[in-house]
Order: sequence, then C-alpha cells, then structure tokens
Amino acid sequence: MNYPTPSSTVAVTNLNHAFGQGTLRKPVLTDIDLAIYPGEIVILTGPSGSGKTTLLSLIGGLRSVQDGSLKIFGQELKGCSKKHLTQIRNQIGYIFQHHNLLKCLSAYGNVRMSLKLHPEISKYQYRDRAVAILDAVGLGDRIDYYPEKLSGGQKQRVAIARALVAQPKLVLADEPTSSLDSKTGRDVVDIIQLLAKEEGCSVLLVTHDARILDIADRIVHMEDGRLQSQ
Repeated sequence: MNYPTPSSTVAVTNLNHAFGQGTLRKPVLTDIDLAIYPGEIVILTGPSGSGKTTLLSLIGGLRSVQDGSLKIFGQELKGCSKKHLTQIRNQIGYIFQHHNLLKCLSAYGNVRMSLKLHPEISKYQYRDRAVAILDAVGLGDRIDYYPEKLSGGQKQRVAIARALVAQPKLVLADEPTSSLDSKTGRDVVDIIQLLAKEEGCSVLLVTHDARILDIADRIVHMEDGRLQSQ
C-alpha cells in the first residue's frame, strides 16, 4: 500500500539571497533547495561565513525573501504581510547562538513571555509548563534567578527552555550547544530530539559540535552559499 507523503514543514525552492546593492552586491545564498518534514531533525554544517545563519533567519521570517520560494507550514513567506508573518513566527521556536534574555525578567519570566504569544494556551498552565521545561534543562533550582545571577551556560539553557516551552512545530537552532558543557549539551539535544519524535516537530539545527551529529536524521553541508549534500 502506498501511503501519502506528509506535507513538508519547510519547503525552500530556488532561493537566492544577497547583501548590498549595485557594485557592492554580494551573493550569500545561491539556488537553495531544501525540504524538512514533520518529526525530522536536519543538521546544517559548514564553515563560518558560508551562509548558514542567513538561511536560518530567512526560514524563521527574520529576513525578507528576495528571490525564490520559501514556504513554512504551507505558507509562502515571499511577499507575506507583516501580520501574517508574525502569526507564522509565533509557531516557531528560536534558539539563538546568543541567549537574548531580558535582564529585567527571571528565568521563569523569560520562559513565560514565550507562552504569552499563544492564546490557545491557558494562563493557568503557564507556571506548570515553564517550571517543567526549566527543570528538564537542569534549571529547576534557578527558576526565580535573574540573568545576572546565571552563568553563560545557564542563560543559554533558559533560552532553550523559552524556545521549546510552547511545543512549537518548527525549531530553528543556531549553535545551541556552543556555550554548554558536554553533559548539558547532550541533555539539551536529547530534549529537542524528544520533542521532534513525540510531537512531530521539525528541527533545523546549525552546529559545529561533532558530539551531537548523531541526533540528525539528515546532515546537510553548506559551502560558499550552496548546499553541497542532502
């Protein structure tokens, strides 16, 4: 029996991107084709400056699509209205290389802020969800600590908890383990892997960390703005 192929969470076709104008124009991405499916973890590798973070930011709706097609959850991002783009972004969990925590909020407050973007989640669930995910990333005893009282690795774990707390259908991660020790890094990618498999979440993870490549369903390499293998 032939089963239908699931719709892709991410569908990138003939994507090109450049920085600058006129004689200063510099191509950054060239003829990118990439599809990521529900429950799939794709790891993106490649040297610094090869275009990995630019591709991640385009998929996340953080940059405007210039040329080509980029669909998230079946929605075309090119020419998308700001309102529609915001709705799509709210369904994506972002883990940045730098934690980007709000200094005026505790660990709990930073994670809770992410839940406020989801009207379908009851306010009564906020505390339980935030505490559970902070505990899962090893910060159960740091829930009420402010960023200034946390180490670099602990701040990154708060950022990861913030990205995962609403159980997004797409997680975009840029070097999520770069500031973590090996055990914490493994704990974090295990959580991401569990979310992918149990919730059907798609994951695109940029990394130089060879220790976590084993979680990938597929490894894609980028060189000079082009995908080399899929």
